[in-house]
Amino acid sequence: MSGPVTVNGVVLLAAPVGEYDKRVVLLTRERGKITAFARGARKSTSALLAAANPFVFAAFSVYEGRSAYSLVAAEVSHHFTELAREQPGVYYGFYFLEFLDYYGREGVDAAAMVNLLYAALRSLENPKIPNPLVRRVFELKLMTLNGEYPQVFECVRCGSKEDLATFSLGKSGVLCTECCREDKAGVPVSASLLYTMQYVIASPIGKLYSFTVTDEVLREFERLMDRYVELYTDKKFKSLEILKMMC
Repeated sequence: MSGPVTVNGVVLLAAPVGEYDKRVVLLTRERGKITAFARGARKSTSALLAAANPFVFAAFSVYEGRSAYSLVAAEVSHHFTELAREQPGVYYGFYFLEFLDYYGREGVDAAAMVNLLYAALRSLENPKIPNPLVRRVFELKLMTLNGEYPQVFECVRCGSKEDLATFSLGKSGVLCTECCREDKAGVPVSASLLYTMQYVIASPIGKLYSFTVTDEVLREFERLMDRYVELYTDKKFKSLEILKMMC
């Protein structure tokens, strides 16, 4: 058997298997989303006891098998223990993990997604940034990284960059005042929300959580992203239902 390989990433999911083992889903920079089994990880003496848990960022040593990996060691870099004690912050975190699990694929470079999660979790710990804003920025940027972002820089019908006033869910983008007359289902959008969405889509991850918005713009952002996520994903996120009850 060849030796272990090191992958850098985060634990998205962890579930008990048998009496002492765990099945973990890792999102890794190098190999995308992979499944690994951590033998004996639930024993109090296991070196993997703390590492094989959600929100743990680490360098994971794994052996590659036919259908899954075996996790044998981990060098933890961050575990977000403070977030685990915060409510509803921790429920936002679990939603982020589930959203990443939905988009993660094996064999795909996931470095940007890992970085985005880290930035979002750090922002949940920052009382100056509202949790709902952290969530909407995370949703939009993750969809952007996966090529499903809306066109908010110009009219999706005529290409005009002026007088953008309506968002078309069906066309996944904004319409100018002339073109929106033909889209009766369009959602009015303010200039402030358009600028916010443009900033999120275009900015590097390190600068994503460097701003806040008014309550009015945040509510507008929430309403639009609720409909956009529902339209362009085909899954009911369990953690989101819990989050709605908590908030």
